[in-house]
Amino acid sequence: MTETLTLNNGITMPALGYGVYQTPPDETAAAVASALRIGYRLIDTAGAYLNERGVGEAIRSSGLDRSELFIETKVWISDYGYDETLHAFEKSTRKLGIDQLDLLILHQPMPKRFDATVQAYRALETLLAEGRVRAIGVSNFMPDHLAALLEQTTVVPAVNQVEVHPYFSQPEVQAANASHGVLTQAWSPIGGITFYRGTGHSTLDDDVIGGIAVNHGKTPAQVMLRWHLQRGRSAIPKSVHEHRIAENFDVFDFELAGAELEAIDRLDTGVRGGPDPADITTDVFKLAIPEE
Repeated sequence: MTETLTLNNGITMPALGYGVYQTPPDETAAAVASALRIGYRLIDTAGAYLNERGVGEAIRSSGLDRSELFIETKVWISDYGYDETLHAFEKSTRKLGIDQLDLLILHQPMPKRFDATVQAYRALETLLAEGRVRAIGVSNFMPDHLAALLEQTTVVPAVNQVEVHPYFSQPEVQAANASHGVLTQAWSPIGGITFYRGTGHSTLDDDVIGGIAVNHGKTPAQVMLRWHLQRGRSAIPKSVHEHRIAENFDVFDFELAGAELEAIDRLDTGVRGGPDPADITTDVFKLAIPEE
């Protein structure tokens, strides 16, 4: 059993997906193949991850019909601009080995060059109108970025993929998304960023989450993913270890009580684990996305 969400354009997507951020390119195909065997049908990647080719290899070797899969990828800021973003779509689909994307997302708002961001989004609108993507969205957009985008474009994003976990749940961002009918999709949904950046305390070691996990005979990671799903969010956990990939998918057979959901909500510290989206510029992040 899995759960699905309906986007604001009527497209249905799995609520729980598999992410490949920081998965080495030479390990990606095997990791995604494991995820597909386990039951994941939503795969999230990005041009900037440099592993779209591995995702495509796993898709081809899976034996699954393309219609069974929901594939989303992201355009990096070095490919912003109308024509540049159209070309970014061609690069990504060529590496993935597919003709149509289920969801194409702008990776960052890049507020210091927002004109390029708007032009990139207008390219996404063109791809949507032509049927080359089924839905379009954004990532790491704060409420002011989203409002500015909506003023200058036509199609409301279907998804805003942002950092959301118990220690940084961004309620104001989620509220802004919801007010416009935009689905919040959580990256770092089990708080991996909290120990990756050495903040001193991991969500996986939190006493509140641990106690809830014991009550349900589940792991802290499973409790956090269940929290996301019951709060109506999409989540894209990442692991390269098959037993963890399987553990993260085993979250459809239990329910958290309202008091448990609220206890997890209260863990929010307001402290961002990842970079501030306002700081992401092509001057700082000079990554150029290769053609192949």
